[in-house]
Amino acid sequence: MEALDVKNSDEKLGNAALSASEVAENDDQIIHGSQQFVTFAIGDEEYAVDIMQVREIQAWSEVTVLPNQPEYMRGVLNLRGIIVPIFDLRCRFKQGRTEASPVHVVVIIAIGERIIGVLVDRVSDILTVEQDDIRPVPDMDDNGESKHLMGLVTAEERMVALLNTESLFNKDIINPSISGAEQALAQNS
Repeated sequence: MEALDVKNSDEKLGNAALSASEVAENDDQIIHGSQQFVTFAIGDEEYAVDIMQVREIQAWSEVTVLPNQPEYMRGVLNLRGIIVPIFDLRCRFKQGRTEASPVHVVVIIAIGERIIGVLVDRVSDILTVEQDDIRPVPDMDDNGESKHLMGLVTAEERMVALLNTESLFNKDIINPSISGAEQALAQNS
């Protein structure tokens, strides 16, 4: 179960290109009552996840494709001994598969006890948001996809959607076989 252990992964991922804790320590903009998010983009759309979930950010590299997985699961990556499933966020949002290249970015995030990677076009910024500035997602959804958003914020005239990663990448919803594949690979690594 080492592949899914966040506590152990923090130590193993210590050489990260971008460590969330390092960013927080070095950022003079930390304000009590506010929350920081790492923002990233897919085309012109901008999304964000809580900075405390981000373990590292790295350039796209080829992954090992697993059989019988949903299209938005690109495969798995062996990240210093940790088997990490990589999800294509564009494809997850039903906008087509990303033609990944070395300019694309994988954001490694922790969701509870899981470590996953999210393929995006680029990382944009670190955003400090006051809780009062987070707006609810309008009730406009007819397919349940809005439940994957925690809220919306406006930053310098642009709208940023805050992702509910626990919902968006819930392994019980997207594909129970992913969990089994992760465990099998972890045991064989």
